[in-house]
Amino acid sequence: MSGSPKEDIDANNMTLRQRSRMLYMAAPVATSAIKTNRTNVVGVGLQLKSRIDRDVLGMDQNAADEWQAKAEREFALWASRKSACDATGVNNFYAMQQLALASWLVSGDVFAVIKQYEPNPLMPYALRIHLVESDRVATPTDAGSLTPLLATTGKAANGNTIYDGVEVNASGMIEAYHIRSTYPLELGTASTKWTRVQAYGERTGLPNILQVMESERPDQYRGVSYLAQVIEPLLQLRRYTESELTAAVVESFFTAFVKTEANPAENPFNEVGSSLPEVSQDPNEYEMGPGQINIMQPGEDVTFADPKRPSSGFDAFMRSICEQVGAALEIPADLLLKSFNSSYSASRAALLEAWKAFKMRREWFVADFCAPIYEIWMAEAVARGRLSAPGFFTDPAIRASYLGAEWIGPSQGQLDPVKEITAEILAVGEGFSTHEQSTIRLNGGQWDANIDQLARENVKLAEANASLQRGDTGSAAPVMTDALRAEIIKAIKEGDTHESK
Repeated sequence: MSGSPKEDIDANNMTLRQRSRMLYMAAPVATSAIKTNRTNVVGVGLQLKSRIDRDVLGMDQNAADEWQAKAEREFALWASRKSACDATGVNNFYAMQQLALASWLVSGDVFAVIKQYEPNPLMPYALRIHLVESDRVATPTDAGSLTPLLATTGKAANGNTIYDGVEVNASGMIEAYHIRSTYPLELGTASTKWTRVQAYGERTGLPNILQVMESERPDQYRGVSYLAQVIEPLLQLRRYTESELTAAVVESFFTAFVKTEANPAENPFNEVGSSLPEVSQDPNEYEMGPGQINIMQPGEDVTFADPKRPSSGFDAFMRSICEQVGAALEIPADLLLKSFNSSYSASRAALLEAWKAFKMRREWFVADFCAPIYEIWMAEAVARGRLSAPGFFTDPAIRASYLGAEWIGPSQGQLDPVKEITAEILAVGEGFSTHEQSTIRLNGGQWDANIDQLARENVKLAEANASLQRGDTGSAAPVMTDALRAEIIKAIKEGDTHESK
């Protein structure tokens, strides 16, 4: 019977997390599902692209470009160093994104505690992020570490209700989170201590802790593992794969059984490649292995079934289950298995469908993790005078205008570059897309940076052409003419590989 979210989710989350982690570590399909999301949603890390609202701020385009470039440089100063952004000093901000996303998907949610360290001459910012795994956010108890496994709901000293570590007021608003110093069932550690972290600062209104999760039901305060709906089929698929593998290994053994009337102890047969002195003489034991020889008792016989391994239906069955699992996880089987044997149209349709989910999950992750951290960082940057942002602390509309940003991640990729680039050119020509949007879709690049680089390259090409016209061939390599470039592109499209082309 289904009950409230705290009965259906909170009471079972410990078991769900354990099973999901086991599958992530031991079932290849589950590992693929998590890592495919990690690689496509954040990749090497979502990169900040400042997009301020210059009309609200009263800036012209040049001033806006200058401010955005400075903001991006300052943020990179903080985000690119491990000791500057990670409270544990293990990851930089981009690696923390990968860790947070994977932990969110496997465990159901992940928490980021906002901390302040003393600035130093090499790092002017105090902001540090401490990622906390979902197990450590739990309802406080004085009865020992086992109680949260049995009862996840409690009462705070101020009368608020605590749902599996999330303190909620009478209106249902989250007011605080309770973090334990140890993991449940952790051995060899000191007694558990609890820390109450208020959700938002009383003076600044900025979050003191972030929770990354996907809500499925109203009044839900803890997340559910991404693999929850497919735990059972994934486990059975893993067992089936292991059984097929074991059967194939047994079938590959070359084992001899010798029937004799003589005393088995007088036969000097030994195991091939074994460090043991001889085959076991236990009357209840028969051994199989590569090159194994067994001496049997009079009247004994061995009959083998014909397993016909590997099973001819194994691939089809695996594919069928992966299609169902992929449908539940919003990852087509082609992408889940990294096996693209379909037609171009089918493979592209599968990638497009997967990217709907990847982009949706990226937006959620940015809203829960990247954007709040960026706001906290900018508040410190403005307060310390590293960035000039008049009105940032006095007008919420101006604050929001300064905080405008895009987070650039991995692009969708291309199955047929000629077709897809041609489509983007047509879209830009008809006004359906911008140069920047097309650049992001094609390779995740930045159009503004490309234009700057092309401008520099065109100057060098012009100088090289001028040198050639003067006959000074020693200072520059031959330059491709527009006519030759057009001819090469035409040859590529036609598939012509003739040397003259």
